[in-house]
Amino acid sequence: MGLLNTLAVLQAWVAEHELHGLPESTIGWIFSTYGFFLYFCGAQVGPVFDAHDVRFLVVPGCVGIVAAVMLMSLCSEFYQFFLTFGVLGGVSASLLFNPSIAAIGHWFSERRALATGIACTAGGVGGVVFPLIILYLAPRIGFPWALRTVGFMCIAASVLACVLLKKRLPHNKRAGAAIDIRALKDPKFALTTLAVFLVEFAVFIPYTYICSYAIHEGIGLQKSLLLSALLNAGAIPGRAFPGYVADRFGPFNVMCVTSFVCATFIFALWMTAQGVEAPTTAFAVLFGFWSGAAISLTPVCIGRVCKTEDYGKRSGTAFCIASIAALVGIPFAGAILQWCDGEYYGVIIFAGGLYVLSLLAFVVARGVAGGWGLTVIF
Repeated sequence: MGLLNTLAVLQAWVAEHELHGLPESTIGWIFSTYGFFLYFCGAQVGPVFDAHDVRFLVVPGCVGIVAAVMLMSLCSEFYQFFLTFGVLGGVSASLLFNPSIAAIGHWFSERRALATGIACTAGGVGGVVFPLIILYLAPRIGFPWALRTVGFMCIAASVLACVLLKKRLPHNKRAGAAIDIRALKDPKFALTTLAVFLVEFAVFIPYTYICSYAIHEGIGLQKSLLLSALLNAGAIPGRAFPGYVADRFGPFNVMCVTSFVCATFIFALWMTAQGVEAPTTAFAVLFGFWSGAAISLTPVCIGRVCKTEDYGKRSGTAFCIASIAALVGIPFAGAILQWCDGEYYGVIIFAGGLYVLSLLAFVVARGVAGGWGLTVIF
């Protein structure tokens, strides 16, 4: 997840250097493809996790993600970035992300949201460390060796993952390696999937375009790339704290609040910043904190509307559908950027509007699955 949170820096860097001259909407396909495969492959990874040992997925995922980063350091053409980082990196990330989150559900029931949130803070840590490596090492030793440094860190993290990740429940050999479309007949699951789809659609846009926005507004390359690290620094407590609150007030209630706050910050702070450094920096940190729940609590919300033994397949199905949002969100925002002649007001309105829709979807999903009362804990 640390690489997912580094998309803004990677896109801004290659747009200014290796792929200079290509439109943002084209470059965006590299990183949206990464997000797409991260979620889309969950439809197959989830059932395989249910049926086999966790290392059956994690070991090839570790090898693949390290290979993707190392090969990316050799890239200079669009298709090379697309195949190495977008395809290989995205598929490998899915082999790591989905089993890791599902394994937490095996060990925690009452404190599942907090446990998931704490685990997801690692993505925020990676999202701080990796951009800083690129920011400070790339000008000194070159972008390729900065990426290789990230790759070496991925090797160390991969070894720990292979040693520590374990399942508790017995293997479910009846799990089928396919999207469980029949699960969408359950209105609780269908509405929750819609809400996850919309919030994943929304959250990727500021994460990916905050650095490019700052560069466009003249804040400066180094300070602009630093915004990604600041955003992810805010996301570290922003992934653990909502989990702590969700265990007391319910994950759906917390998602409603965080979606509302994110929409408010996008319209009230990012929209009015107009390239001024202070409000732009404030938005990055605040949005990082309040958007963290979109990563740490969406799996918990899915777990609230399905049985534990079916969680692998149900979460895989939900995130497979959400992968469509990850695939089209970044390039679509890039197309809006071109349509607005390079100005970011359209992208900002689009992101804020998606958060409003996700708020409405979570409210309806909460009402159907848990009840409409304001005091309902769900």
